[in-house]
Parts: sequence; structure tokens; C-alpha cells
Amino acid sequence: MNSIKLLVVDDESGQRQMLAGYLEKNGFFVKQAGSGEEALAIYPSLFAPLALVDMKMPGMNGLELIAKLKEVNPFVQIVVLTAFGSVETAVAAMKQGAFHYQTKPVDLEELLFNLHKANEQHRLILEHKILNDTLLEKFGSGEIIGQSEAIKKSLELIGMAAPGNTTILVTGPSGTGKELAARAIHSLSPRKDNRFVAVNCAAIPENLLESELFGYEKGAFTGADRRKSGKFELAEGGTIFLDEVGDMPPMMQAKLLRVIEERKIERLGGEDSLALDIRLIAATNKELVQLIKEGKFRDDLYYRLNVIKIEMPSLIARHGDILILAKKFLEDFSRKLGKSIDGFTPEAAGALVSYNWPGNVRELQNVIERAVVLARSNLITNKELPGFGIEGISLSSDSDLLADMEKSHIKKILDRMGRNIGKSADVLGIHRNTLRMKIKEYNLFESK
Repeated sequence: MNSIKLLVVDDESGQRQMLAGYLEKNGFFVKQAGSGEEALAIYPSLFAPLALVDMKMPGMNGLELIAKLKEVNPFVQIVVLTAFGSVETAVAAMKQGAFHYQTKPVDLEELLFNLHKANEQHRLILEHKILNDTLLEKFGSGEIIGQSEAIKKSLELIGMAAPGNTTILVTGPSGTGKELAARAIHSLSPRKDNRFVAVNCAAIPENLLESELFGYEKGAFTGADRRKSGKFELAEGGTIFLDEVGDMPPMMQAKLLRVIEERKIERLGGEDSLALDIRLIAATNKELVQLIKEGKFRDDLYYRLNVIKIEMPSLIARHGDILILAKKFLEDFSRKLGKSIDGFTPEAAGALVSYNWPGNVRELQNVIERAVVLARSNLITNKELPGFGIEGISLSSDSDLLADMEKSHIKKILDRMGRNIGKSADVLGIHRNTLRMKIKEYNLFESK
């Protein structure tokens, strides 16, 4: 039986070594770290499914380390060590994504039990890997593409959530692809052969929203000359996607809550209830918790919607994906418009990656479409890019601009991955031989 890999992080060397020795005798392969910083340097090459983390450490504390470990591996299962009676600390750790907590002094048998439970949880997650692979294959040629850790995390969560019937809340700024995420979930679910019905709650006037969602009977109001099915009814057996749910008026929030709880609707003007077999996915670009504090959103509805939360990152948070997406959009629009465009000049590429993209992926897509329409040569230049907010950016005309940016990006990833060639190449989305060539070309440090 293979040993279970485990990272033990504790600044108290005596306790750390005692725990490591005990766990090694009980079937674990243990790596030790005396600080959060050391743990982050070790973890990428270890990539253990489990971590045992002390909450109180000098420098980076346990909560900060949990967040950073989850960035590297969203599915690492973490058991935290906390002082006896520090309930608040344990709760904070669980909210941050810890699997369980262990109070000091450590009960070794209880610790062993909790670590085996954590490993079982990790195993169950890995059983969904085939779904994740299917997702990446299915949507790898669409707008949900990229090599950044942020988008990979979102894709993996989509793959995990898809098979079930749980209500999902997709969050993120406008233009990040929330509807694409919802469609991906539907396409990978058992409901994929039935309808996906999208409703933009912000685009429908308040006085029409109820009849749009629930439908109406003939004679329900002036002009209702026939029965009409609502969006919920049309989604029967499939998925209904409520976009911008944060803009839903209070009266409709109460009715939506009732639908979620009872799984029934009534058409406007009707007397009979219709049973529903649907999956609900909601999305918002607003901070619903803040709206709750302001009395604009029901907390009970929020908890019903926020069963599984998937966050779509802003484009600036996945900075390394900008040129990947731009190239994909360039290929799509060139083909659609019958043009032969090979890429971007260094100055144009520099402008694209220097801009902060407040409109996110949608804005990038629109900018590339416009550039392809205007292009008069086989390369997109700065002449095709003005008009979307980058005119004020000071750009070097030096053709080494992209090389400098590439060098900086590669060095950053190598540092983050503990100078591990394999892991760094995966994050960068290039072959490890290509990465070695780049290291030599840019005279970067020797890597593992």
C-alpha cells in the first residue's frame, strides 16, 4: 500500500518531529516545514493531498497559509492544530477551507482518525477527475480557457459540481463568463439533453418579471388572451439560470424562495400548483452579503442559493491568460470574417497585457473583434486598438517589451513553484524543454 503524502507545518520543532515520527509509523510519507513560508516552498514539489497546519506561527499564520495552499491546490485537505478552547480560531479555519481541527495537546489516535477521514475526502474528490478532464476537453476551445491557477480552480469546481442537483451560485464581475460557467455545468450534468433556460433578472421590468418566470393563465390580466408558460416551466427536466439575481425585487425574492423550498410554481391567475424538476443556477456581480446588510436582499434566500459557490475571476486576476484569450478570439474572428491575421505586434500585445480590463473577458472579446474588422495587414497593431481605454498607457516602442514581460512572468512562476521545472511548465502551459530553453535564453537561475 502506498504511503499517504502529508505536509506537517509547525514552528515548534519538538512537536513537529514527534507528530512526523508517529505518523510515519502509521503509513504516512511526511515532509516537515517550520513556517508558512517554508511550507509554500516545499508544497509545489510535494503536492500532498493532506496538510497538518499549526494555526499560531510567527510570520505567516495558519489562516494565511491555508488560503495560499488552497491557491496552489484547491482540493488539499487541511487539518489545523489550535490551542484548547480557541473555538473562534477553529471556526475561522473551517471557513477558510480547513477539513477539520485538532486541539492541543494532540490526541494522536484522534489525529490519525481525522487524517484518514481527510484522505478519504480527497479520494472522493479525485473520483471526479474524469469530469474535470471532460470539462477541459469540452470547453478548451471556448471562452473558458487559460493556464492561470485562478481559472483552473473555477473549471475544477465546475467539473465537481456538474453531476449533482445542488443549487449553485456563480459570482464574479461583469464580463467574466458567469453564463458560460452555468452552461458548462448544464452540459456536463445528467440534464444536458434537456433545456437550459437563461433569464436576466435585471433586464426584465419588475411588473413583468413574475409572469416571465411563472407564466400566466388566459384572462389573468388585460391582454392575456392565451395561456403562456413561464421560464421555470420551460426548464422542466433541465436547468434554469437566473442571472443578476441580486437585482431581483423583494417581492420576487420571497416568491423565488418559496419555489426553491417547495419545488412548485403557480401560473399568474392560476389555481393549480405545478411540480418542478429543475436545477437552479443563480449568478450575480453584486456582493449579496452587503445587500443583506442594506436590507436589499433576503438572507434566507442567499443561504438557499449559496449551497455551492463558484467564483469566476476577473481578467486582471488571471493576467497570464490575456494573450491566450486574445489569440483565441483573433483566430475565431479571423475565420468568421474571412481574414488571414497571424497575431499581434509586440507593441499591440504589450498594450493588451498592460490594460486593466474593467469589462473583463467580454471587453477583450469585443476589442479583438473590432481590431480584426479594422485590420489591414496580417498583424494587429496599436492602430487597431485605440478607443477602448488604453490610449493613455505609455508604451515602449522597443521590440524587447514582450521579452521583458515574458522573462518576468517565467521567473515569477518558477519562484512560486519552488523552481520545479515540471510544475512551472504546467502552470505556464508550455513543454518543459521549452521552459529550459527560456531559462537559458533569459539567463535565469538554475532550477530543479
